[in-house]
Amino acid sequence: MSILHTVAPAARTRGLSLQLYGYLLLLPALCFLLLFTHYPALATVWESLFSAARSGHAPQFVGLDNYRALLDDDIFMLSLRNNLLYAVITIPLSVVLALMMALAVNRRLRGNAITRAAFFIPSLLPMVAIANLWLFFYTPQLGLLNKLLALFSLPAVNWLGEPGTALYSLMAVSVWREAGFFMIFYLAALQQIDPRLAEAAEIEGASRRYYFFRVQWPLLMPTTLFILINASMNAFRIVDQVIAMTNGGPNNSSSLLLFYIYRTAFSYWDLPAASAMTVVLLVILAAIALIKFNLLDKRAHYQ
Repeated sequence: MSILHTVAPAARTRGLSLQLYGYLLLLPALCFLLLFTHYPALATVWESLFSAARSGHAPQFVGLDNYRALLDDDIFMLSLRNNLLYAVITIPLSVVLALMMALAVNRRLRGNAITRAAFFIPSLLPMVAIANLWLFFYTPQLGLLNKLLALFSLPAVNWLGEPGTALYSLMAVSVWREAGFFMIFYLAALQQIDPRLAEAAEIEGASRRYYFFRVQWPLLMPTTLFILINASMNAFRIVDQVIAMTNGGPNNSSSLLLFYIYRTAFSYWDLPAASAMTVVLLVILAAIALIKFNLLDKRAHYQ
């Protein structure tokens, strides 16, 4: 009994020391997380409850007035609608194109390495380079796209200068850039699937289409969920592309939510209004993530 009474406190002491050691290892990362993630989020919510400091007057607590003012802000509502349309179109196109590209380069064919590199390179380029490249494509009269239209005797289109085409032109650039990045995740997931499943399906006489929808697609669901969450966040944080290509024009037809937040904060210096918009953006992203997890996580087959 005396030995047990001696060992028990020693074991507890050792367990506490190991636990303390674990927390000390987590402390640097935890400090960065609190300093650069949680504190800015809480500070943004607090800032959105005050008025802007103007003409030497200190900010006043206004509660939810900044959020009510957003409902009367026509440009904010237009930017929100543009962003929702942008997400609805670019996310499915990027995911489907990435999956098709991954399926194409997953086979053992000659030149696969070059093809994979060609698909992935757009995601490595800086946005300034991508914007300049696509500005050349979209240039009125002299652009590559208008040259192709001229071959079929079609009139030239001012792709970035017309309200009806500016937003869709930005969407094309985003899909082109992101599909190659998402392809890498799908390709890695495809290569983790046991090849014996394909052999068994071939022996049973299953077609490629049947094998994809019955075997590959269910096994790719966790990767698809991960890609959808990332694609949703990317769709709502586009700002550099808008600045480089359209600056929100013409007539705010290509203005997106984060771009309008940036312009409100650093052009109009209305930080409380920008903070309120940021909170709305965070709520939208959180709602999208919860919906996707609730709908898709139940259908995911984790290996």
